[in-house]
Amino acid sequence: MNSFELLSALKNAGYLKNERELLWWPKSGSFEVIVGAILTQQTRWEKVEKSLDNLRDKGVLNLEELARIDPKELSLLIKPSGFYNTKAKNIKLLSQNIQKEFSSFENFTQQVEREWLLSQKGVGPESCDSILCYACKREIMVVDSYTNRLLSAFGYEFDSYDALQEWLEEGIFANLDAISKLYGRAVSLQEVFARFHGKIVEFCKEKMRGKSVDVEVLGLSAPLSV
Repeated sequence: MNSFELLSALKNAGYLKNERELLWWPKSGSFEVIVGAILTQQTRWEKVEKSLDNLRDKGVLNLEELARIDPKELSLLIKPSGFYNTKAKNIKLLSQNIQKEFSSFENFTQQVEREWLLSQKGVGPESCDSILCYACKREIMVVDSYTNRLLSAFGYEFDSYDALQEWLEEGIFANLDAISKLYGRAVSLQEVFARFHGKIVEFCKEKMRGKSVDVEVLGLSAPLSV
């Protein structure tokens, strides 16, 4: 099995077929993605949505307001997401640093480098790549705990985030000619990676059995070796 075969199986199984968001993540291409990427750490997306609604209702869900908001007020607004004091500090600091380094969200999306994001407090590889993929619309595959569990169910084990990400991207790069046939239209690599990640998440949410994932429905074979 390679990652293109996994993508094909997930697509043929109907995951994200009727998804309203082209890139799966809500409000992709907006500053809201950055906030959501921080808030979703160690919590469920349903709780993140409550926090985002609070920020939106208060009129502060933008770079400028979050760069100057009082941390205590921000903590209360994002309380549903848990770890709210730490997340509030990280969101405010990241917003300030984006303003200082790039002046605007639009400049940030065009100019930011992965190394800069990873150097920011509270931004790990998953949050970084979620921001790059869904806010900046870069061609990058996001790896999360669902991805790890799904590949583990097939017998794959990887030493690091980067190794798993490389495996996922490699299978897509090696089958670029088959991508348009799979989708029945021309599709950007960025959209492929975004929706591939989304399909994995939605599949795992539906097929999780405790800490394992039931993958029999996909009809794919476990690897002989990694």
